[in-house]
Amino acid sequence: MRLAVFLLILANLLFFVWARGYLGTPASPDARRLEQQLLADQVRVLARGEPPRPASREAEAVPESKDAASCQLWSELASAEADQIERLLGEQFADFKATRRTVAENSGYWVFVPPLANKEEVSKKTAELQQLGIQDYFVVQASGPNQLAISLGTYRTEEAANAGLATLQAKGVKSARMAERKGRPPFHILEIRGPEAQAEALRQAIVARLPKASPVACRVKAEAAP
Repeated sequence: MRLAVFLLILANLLFFVWARGYLGTPASPDARRLEQQLLADQVRVLARGEPPRPASREAEAVPESKDAASCQLWSELASAEADQIERLLGEQFADFKATRRTVAENSGYWVFVPPLANKEEVSKKTAELQQLGIQDYFVVQASGPNQLAISLGTYRTEEAANAGLATLQAKGVKSARMAERKGRPPFHILEIRGPEAQAEALRQAIVARLPKASPVACRVKAEAAP
């Protein structure tokens, strides 16, 4: 009997020693977690959910500005005149690019504003046409009886020309006329695009070689509606 009591007491002591961790096993798993923390009292919170800020605003990319582009339309040019302008571009204005078109006209009829006295009068008249919504025109630059006239359209038949004239007169172009137009040798049109900063220098250089020539602004095509 005494032996049984002694063994029961011994078992309780062993369980007590094991539960207190004296045999190498901690009494609670939380005790091991506390031992594994490294300098917990020195941990600092650097941010609370905010995204990191860039080191400097100078690091942000800045889009490079591009020079504004210009466009000049030189029409009614003979073949030799167009060649001369293209050589000028290659020699002195390499930043400009020219698109060349050749226009061949057949005999027929045309609607036009009769030749004006000088280029100043041409500028006034073309401004009036634009205010009336007329964009399809060109100034006759070639020497001859129609120099500085403003062509408003060419037609194959007299009936079509009369209809075109009536449409323009209804829009307010009172000075428009219709006449038969004989065929003539083909002429050339140069559309020249390049940096705006050099546009005036180019214009003056071309006029110096071709005093009777003058450019007009390129027409902007209307963008298609979405």
